[in-house]
Amino acid sequence: MTDAVSELYSDTYALAQDAADPLRDMRSQFLIPQHVGADQAYFVGNSLGLQPRGARAHVEEVLDKWAHEAVEGHFTGQAQWMPYHELVRESLARLVGAKPLEVVAMNTLTANLHIMMVSFYRPTSERPAILVEAGAFPSDRYAVESQIRFHGFDPATDLIEVQPDRDDGTTSMEAIERAIAMHGARLALVLWPGVQYRTGQAFDLPRIVKIAHAHGAVCGFDLAHAVGNLELALHDSGVDFAVWCHYKYVNSGPGAVAGCFVHERHAHSDRPRFAGWWGHEQNTRFRMGPHFVPTPGAEGWQLSNPPILGMAPLRASLELFDAAGMPALRAKSLRLTGYLEALIRERLDGTLQIVTPADPAQRGCQLSLRVIGGRGLTGRDAGRALFDDLATRGVLGDWREPDVIRISPTPLYNTHADVLRFVRAVEAWRDAS
Repeated sequence: MTDAVSELYSDTYALAQDAADPLRDMRSQFLIPQHVGADQAYFVGNSLGLQPRGARAHVEEVLDKWAHEAVEGHFTGQAQWMPYHELVRESLARLVGAKPLEVVAMNTLTANLHIMMVSFYRPTSERPAILVEAGAFPSDRYAVESQIRFHGFDPATDLIEVQPDRDDGTTSMEAIERAIAMHGARLALVLWPGVQYRTGQAFDLPRIVKIAHAHGAVCGFDLAHAVGNLELALHDSGVDFAVWCHYKYVNSGPGAVAGCFVHERHAHSDRPRFAGWWGHEQNTRFRMGPHFVPTPGAEGWQLSNPPILGMAPLRASLELFDAAGMPALRAKSLRLTGYLEALIRERLDGTLQIVTPADPAQRGCQLSLRVIGGRGLTGRDAGRALFDDLATRGVLGDWREPDVIRISPTPLYNTHADVLRFVRAVEAWRDAS
């Protein structure tokens, strides 16, 4: 072991890094799950973010308003329900690098994906195809396949899946570009993730948009694993639409209300859409007229009243993102995940394989890991054995079939001490007789 690695591996080093962290006070704004009377080392913000301490107050505010004002809560007092979705609009725009006109919190992720494809997947006999990544998150694939069938086309020929071309199971930008060029004349839509959920690979979104548009295709993104994780610039990227959830890195609770982006150039779009009364222009909504007049921008794709109780925790989380700022969060994320990578490569080289790209520009905070040795086990059996053992030690990651453990040091609440605890827990499992 080198002196440098010895220093990285020490409690003194980890605690000094945490003490110098300009965002160190953010951890106290979250409720940390406990294990045997102490904080759990929680690395699952990529699946369900922790509860902000302020979430309860925002939810109770809604409950109290309901108790004391009932229907009048829509129009009176603080945090009125009628414009409640507007309370998160500015912060949400900052989070994803958009204009307020371009974002809305509504529905859930897959519902929003379907709603967007109603408007932005307009297949013809010449251009019926949708291009996605092979191994896309199942809900996305189900949605895309069902849309193709709904329009009378065949997924066997019109769902184009780009296979990973690297040995570690990730996909190069060159492979994406080749696939778009090869099928460009048939493509109606390119739908791509901001971060691939299993491998943790992050993609160059503006470049994908540019290539898709150059071949005449609409471009959309599923940003479930990118929002709150990476610095995004959706407006500048030129992407047509994007959808995401808020229960992962944005810490808004299980099944939280989701988010949607529609580029400003589509603000007054006459594209077909599924309409609902909350998407009708606000000034005339309560005239209850028979003709739909959409609100300009993303809000024009709303269907029904916002779920106020569901939106309240989002307010609490976005307040923390505004206080920290994504540039500072991303800088800390690079330090934390870099620390995790360095310790794995030096201490666990024969035990864990890092699947996620080593280039920090091609990943967020998540490292996807395969167990390649330890305790006389191999493959999936080794992975499950380690995963289960970690939980008994109060170290929680998550498992993705067939053989991946995902560990995501989230900068709002994880620490260098958490990372060191994970590495030592893996060593303890490996070295146990």
